Amino acid sequence: MVLELRLPAEARALPPPGIVNRNSVWLGLIGWTAALLQNGINRRPAFTSGVHRQLLFLSVGWFVGYHVTKLVNYKTAKMDKEMMDYMQHHPGDFPEVERKTFAEILENFHPIR
Repeated sequence: MVLELRLPAEARALPPPGIVNRNSVWLGLIGWTAALLQNGINRRPAFTSGVHRQLLFLSVGWFVGYHVTKLVNYKTAKMDKEMMDYMQHHPGDFPEVERKTFAEILENFHPIR
């Protein structure tokens, strides 16, 4: 497996992810926690010492999380595109399934009293 850090030009066609997303929040919190741990290891007050470093670690984690989300969105869109292309070129492998209503699936209900 090759680690691709750079997005190709076709990834620009995708809409950008929201600024607040799951990866950004988690990696931002991990960065902030890393700054707190570094303060604790160096025997400094955890929350009040090095606030600039805490903000730096948080923002770097947020930035990395945003770009990880962009990469994940591109990978899933590429996989969906390839899958839909395969399904269009091989329609025999994917026959149409007859649709059933919900009433046809469930059995009749007869309460016992």
